[in-house]
Amino acid sequence: MCTEYLTRREALKLAGMLTVAGAAPLLSAFNAQAQGKPDDPVKIGYLPITDAAPLLIAYQNGLFKEAGVAAEKPRMFRSWAQLVEAFIAGQVNVVHLLSPMTVWARFGAKVPAKVVAWNHVNGSALTVAPRIQSVKDLGGTTIAIPFWYSIHNVVLQDLLRAEGLTPVTKRSETLKPNEVALIVMPPSDMLPALAAGNIAGYIVAEPFNAAAELMGVGKILRFTGDVWKNHACCTVFMHEKDLNGRPQWSEGVVEAIVKAQLWIQGNREQAAKLLSRESGNQYTPHALPVLSKVLAPASSDQQTYLASKAIRHADWHEERIGFQPYPYPSYTRELVTRLGNTVVEGDNAFLKTLDPAFAARDLVDDRFAKRAIGLVGGPAKFGQPLDYSRQEVVDLSLG
Repeated sequence: MCTEYLTRREALKLAGMLTVAGAAPLLSAFNAQAQGKPDDPVKIGYLPITDAAPLLIAYQNGLFKEAGVAAEKPRMFRSWAQLVEAFIAGQVNVVHLLSPMTVWARFGAKVPAKVVAWNHVNGSALTVAPRIQSVKDLGGTTIAIPFWYSIHNVVLQDLLRAEGLTPVTKRSETLKPNEVALIVMPPSDMLPALAAGNIAGYIVAEPFNAAAELMGVGKILRFTGDVWKNHACCTVFMHEKDLNGRPQWSEGVVEAIVKAQLWIQGNREQAAKLLSRESGNQYTPHALPVLSKVLAPASSDQQTYLASKAIRHADWHEERIGFQPYPYPSYTRELVTRLGNTVVEGDNAFLKTLDPAFAARDLVDDRFAKRAIGLVGGPAKFGQPLDYSRQEVVDLSLG
């Protein structure tokens, strides 16, 4: 009961902040600050999930300094509400946020900030109790999500509807057989809740899915990257005040993050070690075996997931978590379209008039990512097409 109360409180706090009225006091405090000087440091805010890996590795490997910008040690937050509050108020100036959350922040709360790069692709999964054999089995159960405005909620609801199930937000002891109750829960609370039988599963970023597997309390029912091919989960969000007022500084920030992504691709096991609790860096509380299962999985894992149908698209050649920085407009357009059909708590009226094509142009500033990608050798270095375009592929088939 205490966990639910704290979760509800955090969710309500975030919902309040991401409105025009709720964000106004924080933005006022931020705008009252002096204009950032070119040599003001990078102040990273993050949650201890693998989504934050490029930001943490960029700092750990001295890539910000190499790009000519100073950086303070990244500051860890426990909840999205705390992270968003610190960002809007200007306490941190570079964060990773759930991609749908950036849509809500910019268009729902009018926060003057933009997506400058993707932080990673895929890296999430639907993890369930061992008794659950299919999405259909989730009828009449409760599933935890990290937040209403998350790619996890979008993908989960699409999967549920494909099986004739109805996602609901009601907190009731009585669910119809075709209903699935969704509750917002901090990622760190999901594993204990699943182990205690309080929920039937959760859909979230790594390494909480890998942790459930290694502890034997849950299994992967489906990887989100096997539903929406190479989807963005978290993106890099920065203040327009910095992007426009300190363009050289902003170039250096994104350059460091892009170089960190490329480094991780070639040094996955080392990245896992640097981020693990065993390293002494205190970036995350996660054990090395858990992070290694995500960042540097054994080759045999692929066959296991194909056999269980957690992976149904072997031809997609998806990585459990991948790193490529370019923020494709096609993704933002598709995301905004799907958000319009996604059940959320709170006021989502802004989505009804939000044009997906406009959102893709207005939310994202890709000039810094393009420059940084060019510096490291171009899109091919990340296995991406040279023309910076792609077609979104979403497959909800369960056969």
